Amino acid sequence: MTSASAPVPVEPVQDRSPAGAGGSAGPGGSAGPSGRRSQRRGPAVDVAGLGVGRALGFVAPALLLIGAFLVFPAIWTIYIGITNYRLTGVEAVSPSIVGLSNYTQALNDALFHNALWLTLLFVLGSAIIGQNVLGFTLAWVMRRARPAVRRTVEAFVLLAWILPSTVVAYLWVAFFDRDGGTLNGLLGTPGTAWLIDYPMACLVVFNTWRGTAFSMMLYSSALQAVPPSQLESARMVGASGWQTLRDVVFPHIRGHVLTNTLLISLWTANDFSPFLLTKGGPNHESETVPVYIYNVALQGGELGYSSAISFLLLIANLLVSLIYLRLLRRRS
Repeated sequence: MTSASAPVPVEPVQDRSPAGAGGSAGPGGSAGPSGRRSQRRGPAVDVAGLGVGRALGFVAPALLLIGAFLVFPAIWTIYIGITNYRLTGVEAVSPSIVGLSNYTQALNDALFHNALWLTLLFVLGSAIIGQNVLGFTLAWVMRRARPAVRRTVEAFVLLAWILPSTVVAYLWVAFFDRDGGTLNGLLGTPGTAWLIDYPMACLVVFNTWRGTAFSMMLYSSALQAVPPSQLESARMVGASGWQTLRDVVFPHIRGHVLTNTLLISLWTANDFSPFLLTKGGPNHESETVPVYIYNVALQGGELGYSSAISFLLLIANLLVSLIYLRLLRRRS
């Protein structure tokens, strides 16, 4: 005789989808229109177990250095810029607040306008065009060179970059020298005073030679990200060198070009090396903004006025950086 067994209760099958079929989510999350469960970000977890006090102790040295060498000088420059503080005299002991008169003077100063124009020429010629083009050209050519040749070229280019600015300036002064200079010897033009007759052209060539190493290294690294298969495909379809660069290479390294242009432009705009070659002369024909600030502050003694110009240069650097960040955000 067969006995009927008791029926086994069957549990209802639960929906294991993130939020069912568009229904409500479990605790800690809510279902969106697409049925996905959005997680709420909880409070930060102290994984290392340091605590706030010890964590601040670790970052305190860095914060002190930033405050001492960046924040405090910037605040002090802003304060000095609204005073008539001078290097000597009564104003050096007890300066008074003059408000925005230093900035008004700068906006109406013909020498400051001249320094701005020369700085733009210096940045455009030696950074945006010179270092960018020469650095990319070297990186593009050296990518297929033999290892020995590539290492030799990189060593010479890096040597120009790591040498102290005073040493490099002395070498270029000797190169451009009127009496017995190397350039006059090569061109057969004895007696030509290059630093007097063509001061800005000499500065552009000098800074291009000195700073190309950074662009070359950055572009050498960027070119490694270009797929070789795409370069080979462009070669097989008969694309010219310019077409390959325009349609294959540049789309992959556009971000590197923006980064390199921003960095070398800011470095060049704030570079003091032109003073080592020409001191801003002759007759202010090579006086970029950093050199003009130095001449106004230490030779003219007008620390308040020079501080106002320094703050204007800081604002210009910030604007350029914001434009760069906007371009990167638009690209992404």
